Amino acid sequence: MIPLLPDPLDPRLSRTIEGTDETGQGKSVSVIEERPLTIYLNSQEIVTAMTIGDHPEYLALGFLLNQGMLRPTDQVTRIDFDEELEVVVVRTADVTDVENRLEKKTRTSGCAVGTVFGDMMAGLDDLVLADTPVHTSTFYELSYRINHTPSLYMETGAIHGTALCQDREILAYMEDVGRHNAVDKIAGWMHLNGIPAADKVLYTTGRLTSEMVIKTALMGIPTLISRSGFTAWGVDIARQVGLTLIGRMRGRKFTCLSGQHRLVFDQDLSQVPDEDRKQRRKGAERD
Repeated sequence: MIPLLPDPLDPRLSRTIEGTDETGQGKSVSVIEERPLTIYLNSQEIVTAMTIGDHPEYLALGFLLNQGMLRPTDQVTRIDFDEELEVVVVRTADVTDVENRLEKKTRTSGCAVGTVFGDMMAGLDDLVLADTPVHTSTFYELSYRINHTPSLYMETGAIHGTALCQDREILAYMEDVGRHNAVDKIAGWMHLNGIPAADKVLYTTGRLTSEMVIKTALMGIPTLISRSGFTAWGVDIARQVGLTLIGRMRGRKFTCLSGQHRLVFDQDLSQVPDEDRKQRRKGAERD
């Protein structure tokens, strides 16, 4: 499978803005675009999300799936995107009742604040994640590959990335102004392409919040990795559902606070180069 990777040269996603640096000299800066996208499920308007504008079909479908407004068994007949109106409509074979989900909205933590509808914990009680072993050697290989993949972040900053991985390979790498959007794009891509989740790893550049843990678990992915840290509720939920949760993955170091039973410690740490100061600064800026 050819991996789906960011396109930092896409002119729709960033533009150059003239400014002034700390010495008073003129400076040209590449700045990420941010635009609204209104998501409909059939004739029902659901939400308007702020996004960079790429892969709107994946974002809309993944959002609806991760909110429980669409079940994996629901038949999606068409996804229509109107670029001029900045609207995407997900159409299903049967009418889907979403009114109960719209009665309650929860604003979630983090940059580019997301919105969660209904009961955030719905669907977790009976969830069983696959006990697929994960080798620590793959963590270091994936971290290196993701950090060296051309991306919008490297061109503009002010953006988060999420990668779906299998073994040591990157299958899909999505970016957006909010980490929740990047994960939803992954979910939509997986659903449309029939990608199974049981043997996958999700790598994110953002913090491991409750929202990130819930989305990953509902997608059926058993392992979530981040360069950044944790929230206590995120850890509590990961332990409740048995998700392997790994954070502060930088250089030779990482911390696992949930699902340690999946880990296979096969990496010789003396063979892993430490992260240089430039990489540390980039990681801190992204967090």
